[in-house]
Amino acid sequence: MEMIITKIHKRNGESVPFNEDRIKNAIMKAFYSQGYFENQEIAKKLTREVVLDINRNFGQNKISSIEEIQNQYSDIEENHQKYPDVEQIQNIVEEKLMLYQYTDVARAYILYRNEHKKLREENNLRLINSRKLKVKQENGETYLFSKDALKNKLVNISDGLKKVDVNALLENICRGLYDGVLQKEIEHLTLKEAESKIEIHYDYSSLASRLLLDGLYKNILQCSFVAKQLESKYRKGFLQYIHVGIENELLSEELKDFDLTKISSAIVAERDLKFHYLGMQTICDRYLLKTRNKDVSLKKIFELPQWLWMRVAMGLAVKEKNKEERAIEFYHVLSRFYLTSSSPTLFNSGTQFMQLSSCYINTVEDSLEGIFKNYSDNAQLSKWAGGIGTDWTRVRASGSAIKGTNGVSTGIIPFIKIFNDVAIAVNQGGKRRGAMAAYLENWHLDIDEFVELKKNTGDERRRAHDIHPAVFISDLFMKRVRSDGDWMLFSPDDTPELHTLYGKDFEEKYLWYEANPPIVHRVIKASDLWRKILTMLYETGHPWITFKDAINVRNPQAHVGMVHSSNLCTEITLNTSLEETAVCNLASLNLSNMITGGRLNQDRLKRTITTGIRMLDNVIDINFYPTKEARKSNLNHRPIGLGLMGYHDALFKLGIPYSSDRQVEFADESMELIAYHAILASSKLAKEKSSYLSFKGSKWDKGILPYDTLALLEENRGAKLKVDKSIRLDWDKVKEHIKKYGMRNSNCMAIAPTATIANITGVTPCVEPLYKNIYMKENLSGNFFIINRYLIDKLERLDLWNRDTIDLIKLNNGSVADVASIPEKIKLEFKEVHEIEQEWIIKAAACRSKWIDQSASTNLFLDTTRGKRVDEIYQLVWESGLKTTYYLRTIAASQVTKTVGINKENLEKKAIKQNQAQACAIDDPDCEVCQ
Repeated sequence: MEMIITKIHKRNGESVPFNEDRIKNAIMKAFYSQGYFENQEIAKKLTREVVLDINRNFGQNKISSIEEIQNQYSDIEENHQKYPDVEQIQNIVEEKLMLYQYTDVARAYILYRNEHKKLREENNLRLINSRKLKVKQENGETYLFSKDALKNKLVNISDGLKKVDVNALLENICRGLYDGVLQKEIEHLTLKEAESKIEIHYDYSSLASRLLLDGLYKNILQCSFVAKQLESKYRKGFLQYIHVGIENELLSEELKDFDLTKISSAIVAERDLKFHYLGMQTICDRYLLKTRNKDVSLKKIFELPQWLWMRVAMGLAVKEKNKEERAIEFYHVLSRFYLTSSSPTLFNSGTQFMQLSSCYINTVEDSLEGIFKNYSDNAQLSKWAGGIGTDWTRVRASGSAIKGTNGVSTGIIPFIKIFNDVAIAVNQGGKRRGAMAAYLENWHLDIDEFVELKKNTGDERRRAHDIHPAVFISDLFMKRVRSDGDWMLFSPDDTPELHTLYGKDFEEKYLWYEANPPIVHRVIKASDLWRKILTMLYETGHPWITFKDAINVRNPQAHVGMVHSSNLCTEITLNTSLEETAVCNLASLNLSNMITGGRLNQDRLKRTITTGIRMLDNVIDINFYPTKEARKSNLNHRPIGLGLMGYHDALFKLGIPYSSDRQVEFADESMELIAYHAILASSKLAKEKSSYLSFKGSKWDKGILPYDTLALLEENRGAKLKVDKSIRLDWDKVKEHIKKYGMRNSNCMAIAPTATIANITGVTPCVEPLYKNIYMKENLSGNFFIINRYLIDKLERLDLWNRDTIDLIKLNNGSVADVASIPEKIKLEFKEVHEIEQEWIIKAAACRSKWIDQSASTNLFLDTTRGKRVDEIYQLVWESGLKTTYYLRTIAASQVTKTVGINKENLEKKAIKQNQAQACAIDDPDCEVCQ
């Protein structure tokens, strides 16, 4: 049998040819030891299972059968392999023996492993204690291992981390060493030991981050983490970094026009300590710039974290008159984790390719030329790492007439299938797969098939598994659902006005078409379509539900067009047309770091927002635009999207339970402050630089702010919204400033998902409730143990944080609800997302929505299988006036693996397995398209 995996790593670091017979022989010996003598077929079967798992875990592609292994073998290049080690293979053997309930054999196998492990450790410890254990360096030279030297390193690196037990770490590291161990293996083992202790205390996460930093400093600055001259070397090295980056055509030549001495003097190396392990590993893997090399494995990081923040800041300040001062201002906001730009900006600001925008939205013309132009446009937008939302409502439905050929249309589904393939083919410049959403209004005749695009059954030619369908729903439809009325479906070539109207005008025209239907139409029950949408949403997470009238009635730019869809993550609501592709630039305020002394620091909030709005506005003028339609739209309207993250962290700092009226009040209060300062900052920029070109006639120009548009929506809908309409601030002052100076930006706010930048800064994403108090997060950078540091702090103060408590929380899948020793007040405060009634999320979202000129990515989380409950939740969303929703998250079938009580001896070494909280858009939980 041919194998994809061709080699394995032995314990001494040597790579040797993979031989499955060694696995079969080991399994047979384990069976022999328990008296099973007729075991050839059993061993053969188990070996096949083990080999299949090895290739699943370590092969280049996802594999589901031995046949696939054989078919794909020729496509795999050996030099790109990720080889398993002996221990990993033995772990898989152990798992298979347990899976097939050969528990006595598994026990014997485990005991055999433990005995031999103990013998190896004893031998190695003798070498260590006698100072005879040799360590091999990369250059081939060897030196004798010093336990004292490693201890001193750990003591110095863990300075200030009070919960780190250096002696325990040291003993565990020494047990994993062997004679001739590679230096890099000691470093890796040290990191992994720190990582394995994160469940005990978050100080170990900081330690792991520092160990990564130590490696960066050695490779780039040739000094250690604790070197006295680190700050000086950090700043001096920045000058060389800029010159080398420009020489290698990685950094923009415009950076050399700065006063680099002045810039470098502002760098604060100590801010690297703000990172926790997940954040540091994330930026190392995907954000810090690497040297150019065709062989990916030979690329090396040449950028340090504070250089990253300064590079981004300089890129955003490059057109400022006093650019050094502005760059330093931007740097302090970024490096303190007060505000973080979106991933495209972090990737590209200050580089040779200044594509800094996050989102693009466009609409498809109803012609073959228009459809294929959209494919081309989306390929260009996707190439430069943009997330795309495309409106398909104009395209005629299946069965409608084609005048030019006198034929019949195939409808939108075959074209969306190609749209799906474009997303796969143009994989964002080789960084990750394309990310596209398709929107359709729900009066379109093809709506039935559209909502089934993500189904896992049916004709695969009518499925699109790699894009994200969303429905654009009118208020009239929701009224019909509630009254159990009929709903007529049309082809847009017969009813073109329906695509261009909203609110009362849409309703009037729709009723006219109902009374005078074209030949091609169909009548269904509105409740049947609604039920189908919700069923698909529950089963597949799609289609996302967005509300056409709430978006357009409240649209500040209704005077120059209409919003036909949202974007990939449902937070952007900007006009689109055949002449304009909407573009949005994003950054997120870290609300957690706006809490000081047990309260919201309004002065820090104001200063951070003012700086953030300026940073975002600068993106528009320095940005690269992949299409002329995108450039035209962004320069005419200058929309930006300031969002927020770390919301639940802020609640933890304030001691406010998510399931409480006080939380809803805080959501309202904090978002009003953010909106107040964001809008005023944009108006002050208009005073300095002029208003955006299409300002005249906008709602801003008419003195209508986002809050005021609630009344317009109620008037159009003919019903009161379920939202608290109280205000706290003097908005007349803002209106007077706008009346006098205008607005720099057509839109200022949008709350994006922020999964990746929240990982970087170590906070909860977006405005989401905490996913779990303890879980294992799996992403492109590896597996990371995530634990709620605020819970640890509270329980430590009560002397309740101990091994037993940790085990009980793990046993309960991260929940504290059933841990008897934890007080009820703490249980209330530390509810996880699926323990929180969704009404609290919706109420808070509604309060924020009244202040936001765009929208927010609002995920909902349900642990029910009752369709009525799903209906109730989405009815409440509509009644509350929300513009958009995002994923519906249900409790995963796979929960945290309950290791407690299974094997107490190996408890700490068993990984917690949990379906990750996919807080960000796409199926890839680490999509950085929006944030």
